Amino acid sequence: MREPAGEPEAETREVPFRGGGFAPRPRRWAGPLVFVLLIGLLEWGTRTGFISSLTLPRPSAVFATLVQLWQSGALAEHLLPSLQRLALGSLMGISAGIAVGVAIGLFSLVRAGLVPLVAALFPVPKIALLPLFVIWFGIDEGSKNALIALGTFTPTVVATYGGVDNVDRTLIRMAQSFDLSWWSIVRKIVLPGALPAILSGLRVSLAIAIILLVAAEMLGANRGIGAYVLEAGSLYDLERLFAGVVILSLLGIASSWLVSRAEKLLLAWRPR
Repeated sequence: MREPAGEPEAETREVPFRGGGFAPRPRRWAGPLVFVLLIGLLEWGTRTGFISSLTLPRPSAVFATLVQLWQSGALAEHLLPSLQRLALGSLMGISAGIAVGVAIGLFSLVRAGLVPLVAALFPVPKIALLPLFVIWFGIDEGSKNALIALGTFTPTVVATYGGVDNVDRTLIRMAQSFDLSWWSIVRKIVLPGALPAILSGLRVSLAIAIILLVAAEMLGANRGIGAYVLEAGSLYDLERLFAGVVILSLLGIASSWLVSRAEKLLLAWRPR
């Protein structure tokens, strides 16, 4: 007798991995492409007359102004004081904000005392306090640094203690069950767990710092990007005005890039 024919073997195929978890994929060409398309569109619009030269200058003319600023040394003359003010004020505000935010997240008494104060300071427009800072610290560098420090302090505090609050309490209880010291728990669990939120808050703080830097330099500074933009605006020199705006935009891109590098270095342990 003939044996019954066996069932045909099932065809095997590779199943694509579907557990990416919405992890971002690098697309390095996308950002520059957007800028190139936008600049090309503006150049076309200003050259054809679709965009009036009284409202927007040609990007090529703005680039020529930037080159002229570089060659004449005026770029360094205005940029270096701004970078110094931005670095010093941001360092003071962000350092104090991280320290206070961690204290609020860890100590109930500090939270009860300082959270209402931070909530009261956060919505106050810091630019409105600039005349008061001029009275307190003078028209020189003190008022500018204090304004930037206060502007970066409050968002850093909120981001930091929010990050501490979001640390998984199961990990903390597990560490306590293994009899780890308080400092070890803070150093090995709380701070690494809060670091993503702190770095996200850092992006916001640095953007606010650039805004306040321009406002402070417009009020009382002879040198700086804010003073340069104010002078160009008063003369209705659109090429110089937009050159200053481009410099400020590049400062924002540079600060965001630095935070991204810090995230890659400090958050290498985080699963992708």
